[in-house]
Amino acid sequence: MPQPTEDRITEAAIVEAAHALRAPAVRMLEQLVAHPSLLGHEQGAQAFMAETFTKLGLRVHQFEIDEQKIRQHPGYSPSIVPYEGRTNVVGIHRPRGRQKGRSLIFNGHIDVVPTGAELLWKHPPFQPVIEGDRLYGRGAADMKAGVAAYTMAYAALQSLGLEPASPVFFQSVVEEECTGNGALACLVEGYRADAAIIPEPLGGVMTCQMGVLWFALEVLGKPVHASVAQTGVGAIDFSLYLFSELKKLEQRWNEPANRYRSYAHHAHPINFNLGKIQGGEWASSVPSACRSDIRIGFYPDMNVARAKAEVEAVLAAAYAAHPARESLRYRLIYEGFQADGFDLGLDSPIVTELSKCHQDIVGQPLEPTAFTGTTDAKFFNIYGQTPAVCYGPTGSSIHGIDEWVSIDSLVQVSAVLAVFMARWCGVERVD
Repeated sequence: MPQPTEDRITEAAIVEAAHALRAPAVRMLEQLVAHPSLLGHEQGAQAFMAETFTKLGLRVHQFEIDEQKIRQHPGYSPSIVPYEGRTNVVGIHRPRGRQKGRSLIFNGHIDVVPTGAELLWKHPPFQPVIEGDRLYGRGAADMKAGVAAYTMAYAALQSLGLEPASPVFFQSVVEEECTGNGALACLVEGYRADAAIIPEPLGGVMTCQMGVLWFALEVLGKPVHASVAQTGVGAIDFSLYLFSELKKLEQRWNEPANRYRSYAHHAHPINFNLGKIQGGEWASSVPSACRSDIRIGFYPDMNVARAKAEVEAVLAAAYAAHPARESLRYRLIYEGFQADGFDLGLDSPIVTELSKCHQDIVGQPLEPTAFTGTTDAKFFNIYGQTPAVCYGPTGSSIHGIDEWVSIDSLVQVSAVLAVFMARWCGVERVD
């Protein structure tokens, strides 16, 4: 029987060290979930991350997003709320000796989406609850477990008296859920590496993602008394009519002949979502105004400009065809995501080496996946000359009710990331 090599013994010890940190990993995740880091309210969670990085001996760089610096970047998306008092937090590791391996970025977003109707939740969404292998709470899976996983991966190496022999940057960013400007600000600040991993809960290793466009559709109608409603034109009705015409574009893009190759066998890759609607003034008045907030996905071989052009053409044709168009007005407002997609080659070293690491530790192949949404990986791949993938814990009900993450998967991902860090960056002993 062949004897185990020293490298194998070291890697087995790293895996064991990651599993030994299960309790601290769960505590960290519970504390993160308890911070309701909704859009514009991320600072409590970010202060916790700055403290956590400091305790690990990382140099902490905490900075506000400078919108003037990022506004001219092609990856910029129009912001929704001001950036004053909202910071990114980066934990910086630099080797003490001569650099031996390749540099790495771990990126995770600290912001979470709204909870929806809290009456639908089994437990309050920001009070973490553990039931068996599941930890429940808003943001538990998307993606605070991923942030805990990369943090514990570094802590596992430290517990063995090891540290990466190359620079590693641990980014905790704001505003991934609506613009991505937090990750973009890190890019503009100069953060680059030989590769990046984002521990999003997407299954497998995500190498391809959609472009995403957000816009608001504002409509003005012809208000009259409800008793003669047939003589007016309701802004809400017209808004729904325009969205129904947009759904026909969704249907066309979903047709097999129009699909991008990575989504050829997907059940329904393109989704147009009417996520929010506000309209009307009075039950007995035909509504004069309505605003619809809409999100659409588009394929990686398209771009934002083409998506906008096709949307605008559909709306113009729908307006022209409406019999009451003389009494109606509409306008488009672009804010939030203006994000192109990407498709990273499966032969990229970050894909092949992370996949091998997962196979070696978990004993199962790591399947490449194509995501029908967007992540911050786009900034690294499109603009940062930093090949990036998503690989993280598993969970469910992301953006839904009773979101949860598997604790076992959190620990497993932490172990894989720790070993991958050792292979990719090299390690050196800390005296």
